Amino acid sequence: MNPNAFLQIHHVSKTFPGVKALQDIDLEVQRGEIHALIGENGAGKSTLIKILSGVYQPDPGAEIVIEGKKCNQLTPLVALKKGIVVIYQDFSLFPNESVAENIAITTDIEKGTKFLSWKKIRSSAKSALERLGVELDLDAPLGSLSVAKQQLVAIARALTFDAKLLIMDEPTSALSKSEVEQLFAIMRNLRDSGISILFVSHKLDELMAISDRFTVLRDGKYLGTFNGDELDNDILISLMVGRKIEYTIYPKRDCRGAGKVLELKDFNKSGNFKDVSFHLYKGEILGITGLVGAGRTEVLKAIYGINPQDSGQLYLEGNKITVRSAEDAVRHGIAYMPENRLSEGLVLRKTMAENISVTVVDKLATRSGLVDRNRQSELVTKWIQELNIKPPYPDMLASKLSGGNQQRVVLAKWLASNPKVLLVDEPTNGIDVGAKTEIHKLLRDLAESGISIILVSSELPEILAIADRILVMRRGRIVGEFNGDNATQEEIMNKAILGGKQPVKA
Repeated sequence: MNPNAFLQIHHVSKTFPGVKALQDIDLEVQRGEIHALIGENGAGKSTLIKILSGVYQPDPGAEIVIEGKKCNQLTPLVALKKGIVVIYQDFSLFPNESVAENIAITTDIEKGTKFLSWKKIRSSAKSALERLGVELDLDAPLGSLSVAKQQLVAIARALTFDAKLLIMDEPTSALSKSEVEQLFAIMRNLRDSGISILFVSHKLDELMAISDRFTVLRDGKYLGTFNGDELDNDILISLMVGRKIEYTIYPKRDCRGAGKVLELKDFNKSGNFKDVSFHLYKGEILGITGLVGAGRTEVLKAIYGINPQDSGQLYLEGNKITVRSAEDAVRHGIAYMPENRLSEGLVLRKTMAENISVTVVDKLATRSGLVDRNRQSELVTKWIQELNIKPPYPDMLASKLSGGNQQRVVLAKWLASNPKVLLVDEPTNGIDVGAKTEIHKLLRDLAESGISIILVSSELPEILAIADRILVMRRGRIVGEFNGDNATQEEIMNKAILGGKQPVKA
């Protein structure tokens, strides 16, 4: 056994009914290293994380060694006591509680403390934040903080558990470039202090920038562990998917002759966006990009009625409409795929069939008010086949699907309602490179079938690949418009950062 290893696993497999999620996996994480765990969606990364954190038990024959001692019966509590802490994408924090409570109160509960000492909680929280080298208002409600600061709270909480292995699942998915750099500085400091980090991400450039070693999974199987100097992006992609992946640059279409489907006039929302006006043509993909906080998502939520505009008019096929709720939007044929599919797009504890049919359940009802199971089965089977959802099991819980297939289920849910307009926010966030190209093709196919799409994305290659026309937002305003053919990343960033006042060097 390697004396420098914190964690060693051998022959780890996991079987679910009809699915072999993991098959004979090996992994070694050394003390004080940042170790990347990579693979396509469905490769088995999430299943492996749940085994390491004690949520799932591996199949018989597995060997798990922590700090030189065999520990084949991990439970969530045992994993915590061994120093294994997972920070999931949703952080698993309490937005209505204070920063101090989120950081420190859970450790007292886990230890079975009968009486809570608020002085001790504040002291423990302050000490954890100091270890990270950051300052936060201990009394501030967590929900009032930015995503980046909430992530720091989650890391600080892990330190109160005396974390020795920190598992970070897609930690940069909602962060700006400067916030990513701050997070990486903290990760390096934790590594240098002896804490091991298992880093799960689909952003290969970030993995290459921060990781010491890489373990690659494909289709639930172990492909190998590599040092950083052995790899580059092309090699990683080839290992992950078994083929070379490149963004398809789709031909740009001038959809003006097809007629306007949606039009915004003078949309305003205090603190979010101002004087936003644009139109969307039939069968067009209109891309909206800009820096985090530019107001892109807020515009989509206003159109969909989640957070309606304070003023401004909305027109659908030339007719003025009022959308003050999601129900209003659906009635008018407007669908919304949110950025956070886990908390907003899916009911994870429901089956794939239930999720796909939820938007049309009233149309599937019999005269007695019960769902016609035969019609539901036909509908669900149709969309599983058309969107190539895998595995094709209607009764599988949505929580068991990979990220790419979860996104397909969200898409199927809305396509079942036959929408005129599809609002899509960061459709490939947290999705592997192979699934990204498939989602891009699906969106283009939908647009060519006549559905009008507004696509919000932070990934400029994605916007440039599939959008027919591109709007750039900065500080809540539209500051630029490009036809797909005449746009470059440099020109878009110039608008996004400076509003076009002076060139941004590439």
